[in-house]
Amino acid sequence: MTTHPMDDIPVRRLKFRFDDVDPSCAMWSQSSPLFSLFSNALTVHVPYFERYLIRALGAAKRKLPPSKLRDDVEAIIGQEGDHANSFIAYNDLLKRRYPGLEKLERESSDGFVRRLKEENFKTQIGFTAGYETFTFLAGMIFLDNYDKWFADSHPGIKALWVWHQVEEVEHGAVAFDVYQHFFAEDELFRKKMVLAAFWHIVTETAKAYLLMCKAEGYFDNPIKVTKAIAFLLRVLGQMMWASRPVLIKTYHPRRHPLVTTRQNPIAVSWRRFHKAGGDVLEIDRAKMEEIMGIPSQASH
Repeated sequence: MTTHPMDDIPVRRLKFRFDDVDPSCAMWSQSSPLFSLFSNALTVHVPYFERYLIRALGAAKRKLPPSKLRDDVEAIIGQEGDHANSFIAYNDLLKRRYPGLEKLERESSDGFVRRLKEENFKTQIGFTAGYETFTFLAGMIFLDNYDKWFADSHPGIKALWVWHQVEEVEHGAVAFDVYQHFFAEDELFRKKMVLAAFWHIVTETAKAYLLMCKAEGYFDNPIKVTKAIAFLLRVLGQMMWASRPVLIKTYHPRRHPLVTTRQNPIAVSWRRFHKAGGDVLEIDRAKMEEIMGIPSQASH
């Protein structure tokens, strides 16, 4: 066990661009084309949640005294700002492949803007904490399934997702701690916001996923569409199952079994590699071996 992944929240300022990537690469994982669809479906709305988070936690930062929590809030805002910019750039690639996606993206963006106008501070912080529950858990689930979902995939898009999932785990406790700072006495509302956030993730992801399935021709083949829907339900089910400890009164993200029983070796190695100055903007098989410290075949 190394240091806890939530002990440090560096703002790395990585920028991923996809202007020159062919739209056919949107089906970016040869290991699991269905994971390509699932991750792409998340991408449609996640950057606009990240912008919502920045506004909500920015308001919290102004209310917090100088403290470790205030520093962590500043760090998560930095990380999420970079995530939002990179995933919006990635959405531009997806929109070149999937007609109708621009409408879904606009509706998602408008929805989060509307929430910021209509919700009070408590709801914004509660919803942010609830939502971050699942981005943190997805970070662990995705990396734990690296061999099945990522191994053979587009180097730039793979690198985007590995970076994103590593950082989601790093700042996985910040929004929770902010909610506890201001509203710890209202445990029922926290749980309500966890459920509300999960339902929002399910509905937004499903809309985009089904649109992409249709565009890829899955609905023309009953077997393919059945497998596609089963994959969607299975991954969402994994996220829901992993969230069970979240509803316990004594829960804290730092004590979630996914980060206390062990750490994902890819995440540990990626952090170490980047900190040493390694280039993580593209990750093919050779680069992952380098990150993991595995001797290449050529050296044998």
